[in-house]
Amino acid sequence: MIDLASIKQRFDAVRLVLDERSRRLVAAAEAKALGHGGISAVAQATGVSRPVIRQGLQELESGESLTVGRVRREGGGRKRIIEKDATLVRDLEGLVEPTTRGDPESALRWTCKSVRRLAEELQRMGHQVSYPVVAEILSDLGYSLQANKKTKEGTSHPDRNAQFEHINRKVKRFRSTKQPVISVDTKKKELVGDFKNAGRELRPTGDPEKVRVHDFVIPELGRATPYGIYDLTHNHGWVSVGIDHDTAAFAVETIRRWWTSMGQPLYPAARRLLITADGGGSNGSRVRLWKIELQKLADQTGLRIAVCHLPPGTSKWNKIEHRLFSFISQNWRGKPLTSVQVMVSLIAATVTKTGLKVHSEIDSDAYPAGIKVTDRELAAVNLHIDKFHANWNYEIRPRSEIVVS
Repeated sequence: MIDLASIKQRFDAVRLVLDERSRRLVAAAEAKALGHGGISAVAQATGVSRPVIRQGLQELESGESLTVGRVRREGGGRKRIIEKDATLVRDLEGLVEPTTRGDPESALRWTCKSVRRLAEELQRMGHQVSYPVVAEILSDLGYSLQANKKTKEGTSHPDRNAQFEHINRKVKRFRSTKQPVISVDTKKKELVGDFKNAGRELRPTGDPEKVRVHDFVIPELGRATPYGIYDLTHNHGWVSVGIDHDTAAFAVETIRRWWTSMGQPLYPAARRLLITADGGGSNGSRVRLWKIELQKLADQTGLRIAVCHLPPGTSKWNKIEHRLFSFISQNWRGKPLTSVQVMVSLIAATVTKTGLKVHSEIDSDAYPAGIKVTDRELAAVNLHIDKFHANWNYEIRPRSEIVVS
């Protein structure tokens, strides 16, 4: 009498380590040992079908499957769908890459191209394909999820490189004579209040800090504008957090505060100051009020103030961006900026391994926008322009140096 339980027990002991070929060969060997009625008995005990056991017996007798290698014969198994559906790959690539789709009005053009949506669109086109198969085909074709990458800078000015070389030479010349060189800019305006701030910080698991769902300005708190000064020589920063408009008057007042409290003690013998700045914003090369306010600062301090503006479209090359502002953003990541004082404290706590030190304070003064500067007022500025790109490179000297002939 055939003991089906013993057959099942032996087969189950090795089932998990058997592949498709090994399974049918083990079942066939068991049936062959049993002799007459073995195929039916093994099929009943193991669940392997009788045709598969018969196939295994044929392979045992021929010896074709006894060598290590393929599980199936060459060409065995179901054909891949891309072999049966000649236009599937072409249509899928046409859906993924808009420039080859040929139908600018297709609804899928303006939707998220998930594998599910791609599968649905392919099915509407007559292809019998599931979304896991779509994902597999895309992987084989070399597609993967890609984020946007900032590489296009737009049209570059023909003198872009020449201006950077000019700035570099000037910075070296000032630093060699121990004259201060600073990089200035306005950091992004920030909503003040319990708003979500990008990034993460350590907190107990399951206890994230609760913030507002919508980013609507809180009237009594408003927005805050950090304006920064970065000292290229000493790796020091100064940030004034303003609560009014971001104007040239606010920008120059920040430079004034930096010079009085930090710059002058570091450069007691300084006679000149070099400012590198973007070409736009409150310190833009075409902003008349910027030159008027710098003239006031030159008159008050006795400094000759040289200015070099970065070429258009190169604001991210400004030293202050990646030597000061980026570290401030890292330091306050994940922390709601609930008040201006919180902003000031987080900015002032920013440090780096290279020795960056930052001072920050609130500037509560009012800086009205829309102040007009007349031609007469601008003409009174003691302006000395460089031979190379006068609109980008100039020096404002104290009016006490004007020689009256």
